[in-house]
Amino acid sequence: MKFDEFTGEVQHRLELPGTGETVRAIRATLLTLGQRLPEGNAEDLAASLPMEIKWYLTGAVHEHGQRFDWQEFVSRVSEIEETDPADAAYHARVIVDLIHTLVPESDFQQLRDSLPESEDDENWRNLFEIVDNGGWSETEEA
Repeated sequence: MKFDEFTGEVQHRLELPGTGETVRAIRATLLTLGQRLPEGNAEDLAASLPMEIKWYLTGAVHEHGQRFDWQEFVSRVSEIEETDPADAAYHARVIVDLIHTLVPESDFQQLRDSLPESEDDENWRNLFEIVDNGGWSETEEA
């Protein structure tokens, strides 16, 4: 998938008015995710993404492997994206669902394994809500 296709799909799924808002949502989500993931995991996840998109997970990140929970993730995404936390959380879920369709299952599983999903361990399962419910198209039909 090319950059224009990726951003177009995100824009369609999120019903955003323009490319600027779409790229800001993608950048906010992936930059913050890249900060949380160990560098090698971020590189593995990014490998199947368009060059302009993979940069947000890797090249734009100054410090990989930071420890923060789901709430801090949403707060950071919200701040970068300049939107409210509920929208930022939804945008992140939709973007991660699209990534799920593009990367090898082993790389996506590595992402999941890097983020604790139990209620006691940072509550990261929230990020995978759309994926776990059958993906965006299934959610859209429901």
